[in-house]
Amino acid sequence: MAGAIIENMSTKKLCIVGGILLVFQVIAFLVGGLIGPTSAVSYMSVKCVDVRKNHHKTKWLMPWGPNHCDKIRDIEEAIPREIEANDIVFSVHIPLPSMEMSPWFQFMLFILQLDIAFKLNNQIRENAEVSMDVSLAYRDDMLAEWTEMAHERVPRKLKCTFTSPKTPEHEGRYYECDVLPFMEIGSVAHKFYLLNIRLPVNEKKKINVGIGEIKDIRLVGIHQNGGFTKVWFAMKTFLTPSIFIVMVWYWRRITRMSRPPVLLEKVIFALGISMTFINIPVEWFSIGFDWTWMLLFGDIRQGIFYAMLLSFWIIFCGEHMMDQHERNHIAGYWKQVGPIAVGSFCLFIFDMCERGVQLTNPFYSIWTTDVGTELAMAFIIVAGICLCLYFLFLCFMVFQVFRNISGKQSSLPAMSKVRRLHYEGLIFRFKFLMLITLACAAMTVIFFIVSQVTEGHWKWGGVTVQVNSAFFTGIYGMWNLYVFALMFLYAPSHKNYGEDQSNGMPLPSKWREDCTLFVSEIYQELFNTLKYSIINDNTASGL
Repeated sequence: MAGAIIENMSTKKLCIVGGILLVFQVIAFLVGGLIGPTSAVSYMSVKCVDVRKNHHKTKWLMPWGPNHCDKIRDIEEAIPREIEANDIVFSVHIPLPSMEMSPWFQFMLFILQLDIAFKLNNQIRENAEVSMDVSLAYRDDMLAEWTEMAHERVPRKLKCTFTSPKTPEHEGRYYECDVLPFMEIGSVAHKFYLLNIRLPVNEKKKINVGIGEIKDIRLVGIHQNGGFTKVWFAMKTFLTPSIFIVMVWYWRRITRMSRPPVLLEKVIFALGISMTFINIPVEWFSIGFDWTWMLLFGDIRQGIFYAMLLSFWIIFCGEHMMDQHERNHIAGYWKQVGPIAVGSFCLFIFDMCERGVQLTNPFYSIWTTDVGTELAMAFIIVAGICLCLYFLFLCFMVFQVFRNISGKQSSLPAMSKVRRLHYEGLIFRFKFLMLITLACAAMTVIFFIVSQVTEGHWKWGGVTVQVNSAFFTGIYGMWNLYVFALMFLYAPSHKNYGEDQSNGMPLPSKWREDCTLFVSEIYQELFNTLKYSIINDNTASGL
């Protein structure tokens, strides 16, 4: 094989390939830009009265409908009716009336906002914690009975401030409280959901004491849009066979060579496998099955791909160290790949502590306790340190490669044809990959910043472009095109460098070639010295 395809492809053909990839990249951004990725719905709880002794053992309290509960408008109404705090149930029906949930929504995320009024005799204490008794049920028909899905005690720490002076004339004003994480479900397999939230009070055990006067509970539900889900599934369905076919074609070219695959070829193939793994549209099954683990599975797939991508960049730089003898062995990169493995493991443990527990308890959040917060921060800090170490290693290796390139370029004209073409191919491939890698990384950062600082959409005339969804589909399509371009352009070419051949990769035994060349030059020098010595002796004897 005569090097990679990119070394033998003409500039015209390379520009055509680049243009085609650019068109697909624009399409990836536009496809997502027309549909918003998520929707947020606000829910105001209804205060129901449940005076039974065994609360919510057999009865679910509906906020509206033909079998709605006995409601009160506010807490003040409960006092003349002698209704205790333990008898009040905050009920929330999901979705709103005359609507249905759908499996195309993929997930549900809820945040909670408490409306707490200031009272001189019932102020919020320092480090106050509200304890909620939460029950979640579902059904698929408006006339069917509710089926319990989860029942948990949900503690949340209050972080509230009161900006006005704490005087009698300011009683009734509301605290400014931070929103609280409430619930996350990894699938939406049912049409209707019901939340019954109680705030049990027990002065002896100090439960819900010193939390102020809670007037209302408001929820904000976030779910994925059905239209965006269909676009996302369609992209995955199209990209999976595309990347898989190129991956098979690439590996067939590698195995048809007379030599065994080198490390860089194996890493590119592994990168293609990880991209195919993340592309497989297993999400289609979530439409018919209640797979609550899909969010966790998606995080694991993304983690594997990005760990493989970071490892590839390190190995690519290392294999292009032209004067480095210890190559073509993964063990030679343990210092650089080690931080990637440690950081990925820390993030995996953090995800398992969060979304792993949510598989059985959808109300769980690792950030709600001091121990959980410290543990989560520890994992994130360790992962951040590993990421910093990785980028230091990567920048150092890129600097070394460019330094070697500048040294080799001055001596290229004096080399033999095969060796000159080999080094020119290495230099061109390295510079080309660095260019497209920097472009992809820059686009990822730019679109992430834009999606954070904008309102989520741009309006151009009568067309509304959803920036957040364009970011999701565009970046996802971009990394697929990146892996596609790697496997296509860096596959072995069928063209030859005349009679001599090069494998197109950094030669794993180049030091042997250098030694052979050095020995041959010594023999040539000895031969010339001997030849001139004989000629001089003959000339001297003839005189």
